[in-house]
Amino acid sequence: MTMIKRGFAALAAGALSTALAMPAFAEPVKFDFWFGLSGDLARVVDTMCKNFNASQKDYEVVCTSQGNYDATLQNTIAAFRAGKQPTVVQVYDVGTATMMLSGAYKPADKLMEENGYKIDYADYFPGIARYYATSKGEMLSFPFNSSTPLMYWNKDAFAKIGKTEAPKTWEDVGADLKAMKDAGYECPMAINISANESWQLMEQFSALHNQPIATKNNGYDGLDARLEVNKTKFVQYVTDLKKWYDAGLIKIKSKDLGQDMVQAFASGTCQVILTSVGDHGTVGRTQKEGMNWDVAELPVYAGTERKNSLVGGASLWVLSGKSDAEYKGAAAFLNFIHDPKTALFWSTNTGYIPVTKSGFDYMKGQGFYDKAPYKGREVAIASLTASEPTEITRGIRLGNFTQIRAEFGTQMQAIFANKVSVQEGLDTLVKNGDAILDRFQQTYPGKTLP
Repeated sequence: MTMIKRGFAALAAGALSTALAMPAFAEPVKFDFWFGLSGDLARVVDTMCKNFNASQKDYEVVCTSQGNYDATLQNTIAAFRAGKQPTVVQVYDVGTATMMLSGAYKPADKLMEENGYKIDYADYFPGIARYYATSKGEMLSFPFNSSTPLMYWNKDAFAKIGKTEAPKTWEDVGADLKAMKDAGYECPMAINISANESWQLMEQFSALHNQPIATKNNGYDGLDARLEVNKTKFVQYVTDLKKWYDAGLIKIKSKDLGQDMVQAFASGTCQVILTSVGDHGTVGRTQKEGMNWDVAELPVYAGTERKNSLVGGASLWVLSGKSDAEYKGAAAFLNFIHDPKTALFWSTNTGYIPVTKSGFDYMKGQGFYDKAPYKGREVAIASLTASEPTEITRGIRLGNFTQIRAEFGTQMQAIFANKVSVQEGLDTLVKNGDAILDRFQQTYPGKTLP
């Protein structure tokens, strides 16, 4: 072999030995995240997942929409039984009790601690954190998409009745609605009375007035909690809503009737609605040209010491039965979501609010709330932090609560159709709701909520 050939052979051998000695680039650890948002919100989640994957090379989250909250929870239960559960799953607020009793999760606070992340849980707004925490304050899941309802009011319509501010009491609401009706407005206020509106009409009203929905501090203190909305201030509220409806001051708006509340408000058809801060962006994008509107906290009855409103939305649960590597990825993902910069991205693109004080402060520092289309969303934070949460306003821990919400819709429709009186309808809601709670209690004999 010539010297040149021997030289090439030596080089080749050296290159091969070097290549064998070098470690191969490891593939990122993949883990699944299932969520219940769809449409534009699903696309925002997909972008957030891509941002996480681009931010580091060790993990790859695979994000899959299950279509809606109910389907996400049911699909997760089925997948868990088959041993094919995702690592992270988004569970809506009323599914919290079911998740807590399932035992099929790894506590979020322990997950973060085990993987070296120091999370200041006191940084979460109390009204948000306590909804998803145990009675001892332990964070079993991470708050994610959060919202609370606001009053949307047409400033032009109120100007015509000599008002420059939104009504703060329900007594003022009644007077203002009558004045707008007298001024020629066909629909002073729009409401919906479907199952989904339990969140805004029954649950939020009760929280703001520090009125229980159920015994046992809304279920936090035991699975034997039972409903009691048929003997609280909620009876007066439904009575007033029905009275205003009968007088033509309120119209029912829903998709089934051709136009939902948000569409009715944005088009200028109706002048007041009560809906989530998450609809703020939709109103801004679809509003009637030149329309002047704003948002305010939901009213309370005169003489009421306002309490904090309840958080709506969902939290992120990490499921048991996964590998240590997948848990490391999940912890990194939750830490990424916890970052204030992610909060700014999330709120900018969805309308949901930041869940931490640091996230809120960061967004204020960036001028997020200074002008349209985001100005006004800070009112949701004021509503959630109107008071330190009480044993009633920290949240709701009732099993099968989606079924109770459905019963709420059934009875409200019966009341507004004059099939039953207000008291009869609410009595039936409590009777049927208690049967639902009884079945849930029997499903978990001897168990208590953490």
